[in-house]
Amino acid sequence: MENNILNQIKDDLESFVGKQVSLKANQGRRKIIQKEGVLEETYSNIFVVKVDNEQTPRKVSYSYADVLTETVEIKIKENNTKIGCVSV
Repeated sequence: MENNILNQIKDDLESFVGKQVSLKANQGRRKIIQKEGVLEETYSNIFVVKVDNEQTPRKVSYSYADVLTETVEIKIKENNTKIGCVSV
């Protein structure tokens, strides 16, 4: 069942490649980063976001499991859709 959920998250993200996103990542020890950027690519186990930065753009990658466990929260800016919300 978990594999189906991860595949669903991957499919959802694939449909928004090239769109503006905002992401919030919990990096432990009360360190939470919030960034905005473009969902650039999805791969079999990770997705890549090109982050808008003042000096130089950079890329960050996270796994679909990070979204599933809510370590990373990703929202599509266009319609404010949150990816990975699972109704139980």
